[in-house]
Amino acid sequence: MPRPPRIWFPGAIYHIIQRGNEQRDIFREDADCIWFLKTVEEAKKALRFKIYLYVLMGNHYHITLEASQDHISKIMQFINSVYAIRFNTKYHRQGHLFQGRFKGLLVDKDNYLLELSRYIHLNPVKAGFVKRPEDYRWSSYRVYAYRELNSLVDTELILEQFRSVLKNEYKEYRDFVNEGILNFKEEQDWLKVNLKRQRFLGNKDFVEALVKKSA
Repeated sequence: MPRPPRIWFPGAIYHIIQRGNEQRDIFREDADCIWFLKTVEEAKKALRFKIYLYVLMGNHYHITLEASQDHISKIMQFINSVYAIRFNTKYHRQGHLFQGRFKGLLVDKDNYLLELSRYIHLNPVKAGFVKRPEDYRWSSYRVYAYRELNSLVDTELILEQFRSVLKNEYKEYRDFVNEGILNFKEEQDWLKVNLKRQRFLGNKDFVEALVKKSA
């Protein structure tokens, strides 16, 4: 049975998950992570889209982006093909670097983007790479939590939800993520219910609206 075409429209937000072929590492050392992020930056200059979140996890990566002009498949083809060529050249290898086509879930930004950001930024903690998300270099967490300069990440959409008079949105975001560390079981349940869906990350109304838009 052929796979359904990806739903795309200007302003669509996607959570991308891409794994290495046969679960092998696609980031063997820090220099690989640097090259991957450089590749994403090149893609942003060539194709118009925004990056909201990312984490690089050894044998896979997560990216949340908004495709404003070009189709999501075109964006991901640029990123994956350019990085794969660089990786294969560096390590003198041949064959596919990635496991099939990427998984891309359309995200309901009003109800799910904030929880998704916490899930992404806690990935290195759950995997046992670090004890605190700020200790992991290869994610967008420190941009949101400590105002670390990073031209790759667009923070406004998420941080505006923490912005109010007399409050520090960066501290508020840190507190929000830290709540997830204390409640890993609930976070895992949320993942099972939502992230394992094949095409959407949203409530019933969001899904029905997208289905109508793509019809």
